[in-house]
Amino acid sequence: MPAGFQGQRVVAFESRFAEEMASLISRHQGVAQLAPALAEAPLEQNVGAIRFGERLLQGEVAVAVFMTGVGTRTLMDVLQGRYRKPDLLGALSRATLIARGPKPIAALRALGLSTVIPVPEPNTWREVLEVIDTSEGCPNLSGLTVAVQEYGTPNRLLLEELRRRGAEVLQVPVYRWTLPSDTGPLYRAIDALIEGTCRVVLFTNSMQVSHLFQLASQKQKADALRRALNHAVTASIGPNCSQALRRELVRVDLEAGQPNMACLVEEASRKAAAIPQDEGVQPSSRVVVSVEVESGTAVPRTFSRLDNSVFMRACRRQATEYTPIWLMRQAGRYMAEYREIRSRTSFLGLCKNSDLAAEVTVTAAHRLGVDAAIIFADILLIVEPMGLGLTFEGGDGPSIQGVIRSQAEVDRLSEVIPEESLSFVFDAVRKARAGLRPDLPLIGFAGAPFTLASYITEGGGSKNYVHTKELMYRHPGAWDSMMQLISRSITRYLNGQILAGAQAVQLFDSWAGCLSPEDYRRSVLPYTAQVIENIKPRVPVIYFSTGTGGYLELVGSTGADVIGVDWRIDLARAWARIGEGQAVQGNLDPLVLLGDRDSIAEKAGEILERAGGRPGHIFNLGHGVLPQTPVDQVLRLVDAVHERSRKARLSG
Repeated sequence: MPAGFQGQRVVAFESRFAEEMASLISRHQGVAQLAPALAEAPLEQNVGAIRFGERLLQGEVAVAVFMTGVGTRTLMDVLQGRYRKPDLLGALSRATLIARGPKPIAALRALGLSTVIPVPEPNTWREVLEVIDTSEGCPNLSGLTVAVQEYGTPNRLLLEELRRRGAEVLQVPVYRWTLPSDTGPLYRAIDALIEGTCRVVLFTNSMQVSHLFQLASQKQKADALRRALNHAVTASIGPNCSQALRRELVRVDLEAGQPNMACLVEEASRKAAAIPQDEGVQPSSRVVVSVEVESGTAVPRTFSRLDNSVFMRACRRQATEYTPIWLMRQAGRYMAEYREIRSRTSFLGLCKNSDLAAEVTVTAAHRLGVDAAIIFADILLIVEPMGLGLTFEGGDGPSIQGVIRSQAEVDRLSEVIPEESLSFVFDAVRKARAGLRPDLPLIGFAGAPFTLASYITEGGGSKNYVHTKELMYRHPGAWDSMMQLISRSITRYLNGQILAGAQAVQLFDSWAGCLSPEDYRRSVLPYTAQVIENIKPRVPVIYFSTGTGGYLELVGSTGADVIGVDWRIDLARAWARIGEGQAVQGNLDPLVLLGDRDSIAEKAGEILERAGGRPGHIFNLGHGVLPQTPVDQVLRLVDAVHERSRKARLSG
């Protein structure tokens, strides 16, 4: 039997050890096409590491799980820069240390920590749990704090199982995954696979799969890539990587017998050599394709792992195993991680720094365990490209310079080209999507036309909206011109966020409640509906307004897939008026989170009861998280919604 790759081109997505991978492929008679798919972005201000260090030194951490070698070293470097090394090592020696594989073991032993419980191969989260459950050196977790050093994205299943064993889980993120600065090699690899010039593909990390399909989707090539991978020899380094491929409906032809690159390359070369070069690998017949109807045209679309998340299914009013939850302002001043970053930059500076915006987005979503992330930005970012000034005064909210109150002033507004003026938001979306768990959707957003129009007419917040309504009543032509320009700008802005990687978008109409039903019908609804109608490619659209309980039927006629409601109306009555054909989001009073743990669970349970387990309910607050909200109360809400809704589904 012939040996080696026999001169075949082999695509590999390894980043950290790319040179070693190329050498191994060459040694086995292959031609390496390297396309690094990951970059490790250290967290700007590692609040999670500092919190772990403080609790460790206070004797509050009973078990510490170290998942990667580089993460362990990075974490220890951060801690040794803040605490005395003897104190740190003494505290670590009093805790139970668990290491997932030889690399974190080596990193700990280099510090002089030899009492470490190893996790056996293949080093997945299941083996971590098995060690915890069976090792004599590991205590019963009930009532104890378990710290988990994370590697890029948290392992949701591991965290859930630890909590199920009664542990308080302390997540310790050290870095997040992001796309490499140069994505050209990845795009070239995608094209080479689709064109059939590469017959062997090597995956060494599950996030490589996510990033590869993220970029392919942006070029509308995801289905073609999936078919190509199912024709090639697709090799995976281990179970987690294989699972990520199967979730993308890619057949795994080979999983390495040992979870290392040398074994992966050798076994892949034997597999490739056994297949005649003029035959290839038979494609999988299990690719599931659905059809979306858009403007009367059938569009084939393959459902990905993100499409099948509980949040996305709820948006489509499909049955879910539990009620998904996310929170407006889930990245904000109530979180220590956010306050730490804000202490060193202005609010606008944070919004315009794509690395920081992505970091707070990802950190909040992973820390809270919610079912969707929302990009960190502000609805008013779009007014600067219109030619207006924007500042955020401490404690006084936003202030807009150059207000619009006449036809002449409307005429001076600039058409927004978000690809040029708001590219930092699109960059933040790409980076956040790259750093999020592969099964966690990302929501983009914008202000709705009326709320943006009110801001640029009033110059800031208002109690009675005198200038807004005066323009609307006395100068309807100017009002229409302004609303048309705003609507076009919002549409282009949201579509750009979708192309950058957002799975859903939300329109915030926070001020719509100041209107009468007729004013809303005549002067607002047509523009909101116009934006929603022109969202392309079509993703779930959420329309959230406050104070509109008096005309929810009109709100429901915007064409949005999901209608967000505030806490001022009973959820069941709101849904009945909106209609069963749409999903509903809401609607806990944000102040409930200032109560005790039992009252939070009770109030959440009441809303779940009003939803009645019907498909299409997304749990959220009736407005954003307040700055004074304790993070532990938010965690309690997320857990309560998941636990109670899951139990209700099982008992029902």
